[in-house]
Amino acid sequence: MADNTHFGFKTVAETEKEHLVADVFHSVADKYDLMNDLMSFGIHRLWKRFTIDCAGVRPGQKILDLAGGTGDLTAKFSRLVGESGEVILADINDSMLKVGREKLRNKGLVNNIRYVQANAENLPFPDNYFDLITIGFGLRNVTHKDQALASMYRALKPGGRLLVLEFSKPTNAVMSKLYDFYSFKVLPKMGQLVAKDSDSYQYLAESIRMHPDQETLKAMMESVGFEQVTYHNLTQGVVALHRGFKF
Repeated sequence: MADNTHFGFKTVAETEKEHLVADVFHSVADKYDLMNDLMSFGIHRLWKRFTIDCAGVRPGQKILDLAGGTGDLTAKFSRLVGESGEVILADINDSMLKVGREKLRNKGLVNNIRYVQANAENLPFPDNYFDLITIGFGLRNVTHKDQALASMYRALKPGGRLLVLEFSKPTNAVMSKLYDFYSFKVLPKMGQLVAKDSDSYQYLAESIRMHPDQETLKAMMESVGFEQVTYHNLTQGVVALHRGFKF
């Protein structure tokens, strides 16, 4: 009998989840950037800027932007590592990769970026390869999060760091109530109006609620070997940035 997992609030077979998540992102890829701006009132740009500031990227480094979607982080990293560095934009969803590739090429960013369709649970990269791995708003969609974190740990160089930017648990009761109302009453309607797809944004809200809270994710990172794991709450815990090192 197949093991079960969650897809939002629904219980599904583990073998089904990857395809269901893929369908969500095939559906929203073309409107992904627009919806990010609308849903977060543009604040996602500040969350990503904070992530870049915490990354400590230097010229010549090798970076993996995992679940990199339309390439917002990749664009910044490409400029920071320079021509002697390398940035890999990886995503399990080919529709998202196509949108990201077109966007970055339109920005003139071609020389140091590679595009790889990859599953976070089994990364197709050598051991001890990357100086930095980021995964932005992608970990909650992974079926086996512990397996994905272990795969990231393996691919990092000693001294490398992982940054996980993800929706989390609000630290303020009033914010939590407002956030619930916004997520379940407003987001699906916005998705229907702009992207002609309410179901995918209903899944988005549900998947956030099923994601581990700040302390649980910290413990998960530590359990696969990451050290000095810390997190920063952003927008009162609506989003958290976790950072861990491989020594």
